[in-house]
Amino acid sequence: MTNLQIQLSWDDPATGERREPRLSAPIAFGREFARLPTELKGQRVSRLLLNSNEVSRYHALIDWEQNQLVVIDQGSVNGVFVNGQRQTHSAIANGDTLQIGPYMIAVTFAVSAPAPVTSPPSTIHFNPNTNLPDPSLPAAAPITPLGSNFPPPAFQAENVAVQAIHATGLPVDECDYLTIGAGLGSFVWVDFLRISGVRSEKIVALGLEGEPYARYKRLCLNSQIPLHERLRSNSDSCPDNIWGWPSYALREAWHDFSKGQPSSALKYLWQVFAEPTFVDTYTPRAGNVFDSIDREAKRIGWNQIYRYGRVRAIRKTDDGRYCVAYSRGTRDYAFLITRYLHLATGYPAIQFLPDLQAYREKYQDFKSVVNAYEEHDHVYQQLEQQGGTVLIRGRGIVASRIVQRIYEARNKNRNITVLHLMRSPKPQGNKFQKAQRSVKNHYEFQPFNWPKACWGGELRAMLEKATPDERKSLLADWGGTTTADRHDWQQITEQGLSEGWYQITFGEVLGVEKDSQNRTITHIREKGLGEMKLAADFIIDATGLDAKVQASPLLEDMVKHYNLPLNHLGRLVVANNFELVEMRNGKGQMYAAGTITLGGPYAAVDSFLGLQYAALVSVDGLAAARAPRVHYLNTLSSFNQWLKWVFNQSPA
Repeated sequence: MTNLQIQLSWDDPATGERREPRLSAPIAFGREFARLPTELKGQRVSRLLLNSNEVSRYHALIDWEQNQLVVIDQGSVNGVFVNGQRQTHSAIANGDTLQIGPYMIAVTFAVSAPAPVTSPPSTIHFNPNTNLPDPSLPAAAPITPLGSNFPPPAFQAENVAVQAIHATGLPVDECDYLTIGAGLGSFVWVDFLRISGVRSEKIVALGLEGEPYARYKRLCLNSQIPLHERLRSNSDSCPDNIWGWPSYALREAWHDFSKGQPSSALKYLWQVFAEPTFVDTYTPRAGNVFDSIDREAKRIGWNQIYRYGRVRAIRKTDDGRYCVAYSRGTRDYAFLITRYLHLATGYPAIQFLPDLQAYREKYQDFKSVVNAYEEHDHVYQQLEQQGGTVLIRGRGIVASRIVQRIYEARNKNRNITVLHLMRSPKPQGNKFQKAQRSVKNHYEFQPFNWPKACWGGELRAMLEKATPDERKSLLADWGGTTTADRHDWQQITEQGLSEGWYQITFGEVLGVEKDSQNRTITHIREKGLGEMKLAADFIIDATGLDAKVQASPLLEDMVKHYNLPLNHLGRLVVANNFELVEMRNGKGQMYAAGTITLGGPYAAVDSFLGLQYAALVSVDGLAAARAPRVHYLNTLSSFNQWLKWVFNQSPA
């Protein structure tokens, strides 16, 4: 049986990324391998490192015994589960599922052969000029000074001469503080700067849309969260209010109370007081969040700070600053030179399953197969009019909202069926120390995408002190694909399962094609049942967003030019105050925020509170460096600024 190879497939608990190594037995699983047992010495052992505190140093072994493949628990603390049952020594068959710590690993057998060529993760890139998801862009155009007229040849230097920039004859502006992205991350950083004493004319926010929440709003609407609907993700802080008081819940309660609705007002307050033990976690309505940001944007002078532009490249200058080359329109180029630079570029692309991307490229069908984050209202309109079958891929927070939206469509047309395809069962949730997430119908529940202590409690401090390897392990334990523990959505799921219009299927996708009736046919291999076909009118990919550096031509260019390190998730390496230390240039400092820093000192980087925390510590870093007009907030100055916020007065 030496020609038999074992393919192990799982989704990384921290990022959701697919891992599919093909190995030969024996295979050792563990968090680290200082040594292996004597009986394995001299053998060629495949070692699979699983970075989680739930995984023991040498946790389990897959090996042959009497021509039978077996998995053996090596005295681990948390045990080995085979198809949901804890085992110490068990035979494993083709299609079985192993659980080792938070890792759900599907086991399939294959005769030894050259490894198949697999497609890299596909993406739907945002149009570089409109900031809209564009399915016609299979790859982003590289941003490189080589072979192009802009940026100029001077940008090939490590430290660009400021004199050379002026010699181009193109417009050159200077500012003290520049943030790239002009989204929520930029907005929060600018808000902190303004409250800390910096005037609006000293700050520039460079991006593609004037509303700082424009892309976030669009992604919410596309993923079926209209303005009156409540946000699903962590939104227990206020991007418009660094003090967090009054909170969204208190504001909403006061609004309803003033309108003669005391019962709903008390409900919101009880929700905040009692969550998550007795009631669902409070989250604000999307429209209320955007309205509040509009108010704060006007108060801090965002219209004077924002500047339209697509950034092409970033370079250090020879006088201890940074130069940003950007385009303001067709053949309209300019430069900005700044001492303090902030990167908040957000998600550069939408993650898209390779087999679905292959289908769209083959059939040029952008209507039947869609991503949850691109505009796809036509799906629900057709379902409401004609009925049909929808196949959902992914089982996180976005998938839960898609199921709810289809449930709403069923109120208009009962002839709608949902097939939910998952790669493998989820018998139990991730565990860290004594805490373990609950699982129901193969969904892992958590109020937000990270445990609450990651925002400002014990887990945040633990992650800041951890080494890179320890961070990798901790994030694997705390992360994973979860959805909100909301009773309304759970009731929809239970109702759908009991009535039969919602079905959960497990299997590995072999390919997707179109039949003679223009329906999508998904070929899967299901454990114990062989190959099957799933027919559907629509397929919705709800697997998430992509934020790796390689998905952003701007960041990839900067990383390659300065040989910057990346962390284990392929994101930027930042210090605990979110500075890119390797990009320091004399007195010049560069900071980053948001999802491009995941894997570093903070877990919930793309949450409202995470963006505020990154802004707080980075502005504190500027104050420590004695950046112009940046002052620490003390009790008196903070209270004074809060009063200005209350009365909607300019910070300075």
